[in-house]
Amino acid sequence: MHNSTPPKWKRPKSNLCLAAALLAASLAAPSGALNLSQLSLGDPHLAVIPRTEDDTARISQITAPATDFSTAEPYELLPAGAATVRVRSDDEAFSQHSANLSFEQELEFKLGNGLFKKIWVFSPSSTRASDGLGPLYNARSCQRCHIKDGRGHVPEGADYSSASMFLRISIPGPVPAKLHAIKDYIGTLPDPTYGGQLQDFSAPGIAPEYRLGIQYEEVLVTLNGGETASLRKPVYRATDLGYGPLHPQAMLSPRVAPSMIGLGLLEAIPAADILAAADPDDMDGDGISGRANLVWSTEFQQIMLGRFGLKAGMPTVHEQSAAAFSGDIGISTPLFPAAWGDCSAAQTACRTAPHGDADARETEIDQPNMDLVTFYARNLAVPARRDVEAPGVLRGKEVFYAAGCAACHRPKFVTHRLTDRPEHSFQLIWPYSDLLLHDMGEGLADHRPEARATGREWRTAPLWGIGLTQQVSPRATFLHDGRARSLLEAILWHGGEAQPARDHVIALTPNDRADLIQFLESL
Repeated sequence: MHNSTPPKWKRPKSNLCLAAALLAASLAAPSGALNLSQLSLGDPHLAVIPRTEDDTARISQITAPATDFSTAEPYELLPAGAATVRVRSDDEAFSQHSANLSFEQELEFKLGNGLFKKIWVFSPSSTRASDGLGPLYNARSCQRCHIKDGRGHVPEGADYSSASMFLRISIPGPVPAKLHAIKDYIGTLPDPTYGGQLQDFSAPGIAPEYRLGIQYEEVLVTLNGGETASLRKPVYRATDLGYGPLHPQAMLSPRVAPSMIGLGLLEAIPAADILAAADPDDMDGDGISGRANLVWSTEFQQIMLGRFGLKAGMPTVHEQSAAAFSGDIGISTPLFPAAWGDCSAAQTACRTAPHGDADARETEIDQPNMDLVTFYARNLAVPARRDVEAPGVLRGKEVFYAAGCAACHRPKFVTHRLTDRPEHSFQLIWPYSDLLLHDMGEGLADHRPEARATGREWRTAPLWGIGLTQQVSPRATFLHDGRARSLLEAILWHGGEAQPARDHVIALTPNDRADLIQFLESL
């Protein structure tokens, strides 16, 4: 039985008052229009039944860290609780609906799937229900970025058009008055010419904004036991700029579309449970100082906890989806109604081009259809674990804990009790993420802040389903910009707060390192 090494684990502070105190430390004390209790303990978009004392005791017991690595934990085979689906052996593994949907919800899911795959066309078009693409855009459908509902592709050689990657862009700016309550919020503005992200495709007669160029340098890392690994160190260039130079202070961040599974369950985690694990000043001295991102919700017109996006810059699945329609495809929504998407005021040809709202439609996709897309995104299912009792997987899990990986990749949560989303209600889930921001070191830094997130901070990526990533899309790679071709490469890029974990993995015996990868591939 491999349980001699005590796991390095930051146990969540379950006291809700402490969660509020941790959040208060992130907020400026003065003039307080901010409703702290609502932000820290409530989720305005969820119909929540408060937890009982019995609930709290049960949750504390079931989410306690593993200490016995001789066998799998109870329910470990079902990472999404009752929503978990069987494992498929083909590229549809991430495209199934949650197992606990009703018949009527399955129909809703399928309608949302049709909209997620829908290929949008330019205006004017005889296909009124599908026109409005662009005029500047990165993809013609959601599915073309989230390949088979999984990760996107980096550009490879001449096959540029199949990539699902772009550069976000911003410049330093003031902190909006509505966010002054957040004392360490970092003010930014869109680039005055290019907006908030660079689009590499365009309608006829309109110049695309740029072409993404990437050059890689191979960096050799020596591992214990005589093994080596080669890392790709990327350099990004925005070439063929269509509208003149970037702003002198432009900050660029490469982004590859992440997988879509389990989003509704992540949204159903109580904000207080996420905040309780934050330790921004590393008060317990373990070197891990996770921070919550706090963002402005356009949907609810208030400050909320950020959960979605690579820097946790979005608070809800619906807002994330609507922002992607606007920025990635150039499709207007009720939440982001600009018909031209991300085109700036300087891009007059884009702003004055035909748009899909020229007829009776107020926006190019209306709210009922946005609700279908949101329902689909919330209910893409997490596949069941594989080989949870295999000796190598169990040993790899022990290595995962001993290396300190579980301090950020938190294995377990229990979701809210919900009256309106029974499929997400009171589920024990295993996302392997704390949804907090962590300093990942200079090697992964993009030097572009987002809300509270600095240029070195990233949200802990959920690991559920990661072992199926390249089954779903053989060209898929890892990390925020797809630089890592394997899970080992992804680990070896970790720095900052994760540097000790990285060094631990380098020092492992080859067998233990292989077991760690086998464990990750079982997730």
